[in-house]
Amino acid sequence: MSRPARRRGPYIALGVFVLLVAAAGAVAVTLKTSKATLSTDSTALAKIGMPVGGGTIETVSVTNARTNQQIPAYVSGGRIWPSKLIPAHELVAVYAVVKRPSSVAWLTGKTEELHLTLMTPTAHLLAHFLTVPNGQPLRLQFVDDVSTVSTGLSATSLRRRQFAPESVVTLPRTGSAGSMYVAAAPRTWESSSASLVSWFPAGASTSAIAYPSPGGTIKATTPITLTFNKPVSQVLHGSMPDISPQTQGTWHQVSAHAIQFVPANFGYGLGATVSVGLPGGVNLVGAKRSGAGWGAWTVPQGTTLRLQQLLAVLGYLPLRFQYVGTGPGPNTANQLAAAIDPPKGTFTMRYPNTPSALASMWAPGSFGEMTKGAIMAFENTMGMNVDGEVSPALWSALITAAVKGQINTFGYTFVQVSEGSPESESTWHSGKTVVSGPVNTGVPAAPTAQGTFAVFEHALSVTMSGTNPDGSHYVDPGIPFVSYFNGGDALHYYPRGGYGYPQSDGCVEMPYGEAEAVYPYTPIGTLVQVT
Repeated sequence: MSRPARRRGPYIALGVFVLLVAAAGAVAVTLKTSKATLSTDSTALAKIGMPVGGGTIETVSVTNARTNQQIPAYVSGGRIWPSKLIPAHELVAVYAVVKRPSSVAWLTGKTEELHLTLMTPTAHLLAHFLTVPNGQPLRLQFVDDVSTVSTGLSATSLRRRQFAPESVVTLPRTGSAGSMYVAAAPRTWESSSASLVSWFPAGASTSAIAYPSPGGTIKATTPITLTFNKPVSQVLHGSMPDISPQTQGTWHQVSAHAIQFVPANFGYGLGATVSVGLPGGVNLVGAKRSGAGWGAWTVPQGTTLRLQQLLAVLGYLPLRFQYVGTGPGPNTANQLAAAIDPPKGTFTMRYPNTPSALASMWAPGSFGEMTKGAIMAFENTMGMNVDGEVSPALWSALITAAVKGQINTFGYTFVQVSEGSPESESTWHSGKTVVSGPVNTGVPAAPTAQGTFAVFEHALSVTMSGTNPDGSHYVDPGIPFVSYFNGGDALHYYPRGGYGYPQSDGCVEMPYGEAEAVYPYTPIGTLVQVT
């Protein structure tokens, strides 16, 4: 008797289903583990994790995510490193292409593209104002660990130190109080902006630290920062300090304990001695008090050579000046820098047939009567007080004229007076002799001084008075066409029976027509040479 056949269909289907599920799971696991990863790293910029079974990195690209500018980078041990310093707090985009192993490439593809956008980490000081007990070092405390700290007396001149990551950095201090610029970064491949850190000794007295240090040399436009050991509001009570000399600019409060003065335009002026006024009872560390001011910073005086360059460029010397390159241009800051560090260039005589006596006076870099006369001519043209002296006001006016292109259109005059026989004058202007003729100089008892002098007063008519060689006094009203050049000596008209020999009390007398013709060519600053 035969047995009936078993029904296997449902069991076979179930087995097949189980196998299919297992296969699907295996595929899912394979897909998951065959993926590479791109993530941030505690030391490098980023790191790449390889899929199971291995793989190779084909390409890596790093760009500034804001500007799309390429950042050079390299890969070492699966980590991506910048090839040069990049700023902290910079948004960076990282791209990588990984080639998968051949065992899974048929299923997942030959390559995988990875993308990561990250912000480079930033260091944060817990405090920029510190109280340091006597004898203790300076300790900078950061919110998180840093790997580099750069310090220095200016934000542009820093010394960089690199070390194992730590949150407290110990530095030597140069005095009981002081300031320094500090720039720190969490990663060794980062750069960061410097900020000012100040420290004071423990105590209750009110003190201030200045940066730059008092007593030093500064530029005309250098900002001055004052940091107090107490909050600004408790020290100044809403009134900002005075700056001497009076300077265009603005005070800004930069922190709870610090203020900064930023000069504008010409700042303190070339050659200025700068001081700052502080309330009574407030001491400026490392500075001396002079009257109501502290500090005594010094702005260097402009050089004579640059003074001559400007006077030549503006047409107040009988020379031209040609820059090597473009020169400072119409920029006040560049012109201020050039005043202290003159640009290179060449002087050449401006006019043909320049008298040899005039040409021989020229000495670049040496202050002489030619330079003094040119200054006086410039001052007279600009409506300034005419003294021929170099001052911050003169530099400001010269630089303003250079920036605005205010060129002298009068030309240049040189008057030669000869005490030969007969006595004569020759007036040369901008390349040619315009007037010449006989003159009378001083008698032996009242001689006309020999030498070269700049005209300091110019008047159509004056009253002359004085003492004659015999002791008698004279008063001569209405003397016309007068150009004083040395004390009481002047070029002018005076009626005489003849001309060409000594007759005056020291002046250079001329016939009326000759004096009238010479007068327009001899404004203030004109050089008169008596030989």
